[in-house]
Amino acid sequence: MTTFLLLLLLAAAASTTLALQEMEAIEAARRLTLDSKSWVQFYATKLLRDSDQNVQVGVALSDCARFYDENEYMLGTLLAEGDYTSDDARTWLSGVLANHRTCLDGLGERGFGQWFAGAKNLTLLLGEALALYNAKGRGQRRGVPRRANQNSGFLTSWNPSTSRANFIVAKDGSGTHNTIKDAVVAVAGMGKMRSQRVIIYVKAGVYNEKVELDKHTTNIMLVGDGIDRTIVTGNRNYVDGASTTNSATFGVSGNGFWARDITFENTAGPQKHQAVALRVSSDHAVFYRCSFKGYQDTLFVLSQRQFYRDCHIYGTIDFIFGNAQVVFQNCDIFVRRPMGHQSNMITAQGREIADENTGILIQESRVRPALEFVAVKNSFRSYLGRPWKKYSRTVFMKTDLDGLIDPRGWIEWDDESALSTLFYAEYMNTGAGGSTAGRVRWPGYHVLRSTQEASPFTVEGFMQGNLWIPQTGVPFNQGI
Repeated sequence: MTTFLLLLLLAAAASTTLALQEMEAIEAARRLTLDSKSWVQFYATKLLRDSDQNVQVGVALSDCARFYDENEYMLGTLLAEGDYTSDDARTWLSGVLANHRTCLDGLGERGFGQWFAGAKNLTLLLGEALALYNAKGRGQRRGVPRRANQNSGFLTSWNPSTSRANFIVAKDGSGTHNTIKDAVVAVAGMGKMRSQRVIIYVKAGVYNEKVELDKHTTNIMLVGDGIDRTIVTGNRNYVDGASTTNSATFGVSGNGFWARDITFENTAGPQKHQAVALRVSSDHAVFYRCSFKGYQDTLFVLSQRQFYRDCHIYGTIDFIFGNAQVVFQNCDIFVRRPMGHQSNMITAQGREIADENTGILIQESRVRPALEFVAVKNSFRSYLGRPWKKYSRTVFMKTDLDGLIDPRGWIEWDDESALSTLFYAEYMNTGAGGSTAGRVRWPGYHVLRSTQEASPFTVEGFMQGNLWIPQTGVPFNQGI
């Protein structure tokens, strides 16, 4: 036997062993997820019997039930014989971890400390699986290659005057439905008659409703008549009893969600604290020419791969937050006026484990004051972000930063525990707030000096967007 052949056999054996270890960790995590679902069901039932229990805990438990249901589905996908890469696996495992942590955070916010005994073990198992896939390297594929999407360029080319929608939503009764929720229910009723991508056209109007697209409602394309013409609105918020997760005016978990020419908003105001306009945990989600309006926690990029192009985002505190792999290109970020004692923080990224492939990347965009904030912007401190979790990762690249950005650039959360483990970076930003001379001197803060240093934080390098964004027809820059 030649040395070369021996090395090939050893490499194959090592790869097989690694694959078995991955599957064992994922199967163990799936079993703990099922235990978590049972635990949630037990306490939800107990809550109904005990009238003295806090009703708000019930809302948090309801969130947990949905999260663990989604987690069971994602872990089952990883265990099945299907086609996915190691990049896919890390994304989905990071999504499972984000759901698990968001459940525990939501319960903790409401003072519920009776966590499932295996909660810590589940976090450890997910971390172990992530580490194994990270060691495996990027791009390795298992299973049969997926078919190319048949709706290439459809998000940009679809025209309400000449193209056909599966469902039309109109306030005046001229469509198939009067509300977006009813149209979403109708999607489920299509059964085997459903096309690969379902198009819902929402005519101009203000739709005051709470919309949820669950994990089964996949490949939806939602098209409006334009920013501030088609508006989905609500005012649920933390102060009035909603959880951060449940406060979302619009929530989407089904993969392959596309949206264009719509405003999503939460009008609760800064005094109501957490009040989400849009929550997204859809893989390969794309938003084009959309607006997201709120104050604290406007846009919850919860998990999975997401791309935003030519969008407007408004808010005050942590108004782009979550643990997705997300890139914003050519977007306008509008900082609004907070309450008198508050500062503004644009981002709060929630990466908890170093092996997660998540982060918030803002490229070729603009940060500026909203109209009502222009005259008083110098009376408040505004920052690019703060570390929500230990390995928080955020990068601003080639973005024009208004002078409202504090010279330090970034601010701590409640303490300094994450300052050496986070990864915050800037590359070739411009504008009155773009100078890095006065920036924080944290071990985890970096000024990127070359295209080589910046290239991992691009659409192609960070989330392989060059492989799936072209299906939409939305313009994008895959490099620096």
